[in-house]
Amino acid sequence: MNAAKQKMLAGRPAYGYSLGLGSALAAELLARCGIDFLLLETQHGSWGHDSAFAALMGMAGGTAAPMARVAKNEYFLIGKLLDQGAMGIVVPMVDTPEQAKAAVDPCRLPPRGTRSWGWGRARAYGDDYPDWIDDQLFVAVQLESIRAVENAEAIMATPGIDGCWAGPADLALSMGIDPRRAGSEDRHARALDQILAACRNTGKIAGLACPTPEDARRRGDQGWQFLTAGGDAGFMLGGARAGLKVLGLQS
Repeated sequence: MNAAKQKMLAGRPAYGYSLGLGSALAAELLARCGIDFLLLETQHGSWGHDSAFAALMGMAGGTAAPMARVAKNEYFLIGKLLDQGAMGIVVPMVDTPEQAKAAVDPCRLPPRGTRSWGWGRARAYGDDYPDWIDDQLFVAVQLESIRAVENAEAIMATPGIDGCWAGPADLALSMGIDPRRAGSEDRHARALDQILAACRNTGKIAGLACPTPEDARRRGDQGWQFLTAGGDAGFMLGGARAGLKVLGLQS
């Protein structure tokens, strides 16, 4: 079952790591490190169908809930990840309630949605998979433009949406702000506050992409619940750079 979703429904934050390197081995190892969920980054990451399939297999023996950001809001791409065992789906670039409904439909079995009957690796969950998957699946849409912020409450009120995963960088770009300087812009902060308020008003889970564990913890204290706290590439490079300093190869 989806312990990360249950944690969020109980009012606590769930923390995850984003995986973009395309390494099934990294997914397998990190699934056992104690983090709440892992998010396969199939929009910007280096995953192909076979490698994503292998990563979901590798995560099966761990405690982290296997989730994925789909490449785009497209019925068959979403369905394929679900059929291979994803327990959470994040859909990018959702700006309107109509787009939110298009994200929900392939995730939910009729009558709640229009998900096609049939699955691949998800058979490993057991014959009762269709009896519980709608309740255990976490469906999040990305609010990552100023248009999405303006429509946030209507988007989050869409039946079948569990929460959001706000994208601060693309939100900044849509506002004419360099993402590297978004943290110092009050209007960017106010836009994120609007998303958080929209989730509270609709009883949905507010999520945010965070660059570091420290930032994720701070956001969790503010009321955000679905939080990525960094990713595989950043952790690898961060460890490598720390080693260079110890070796005297970098000041």
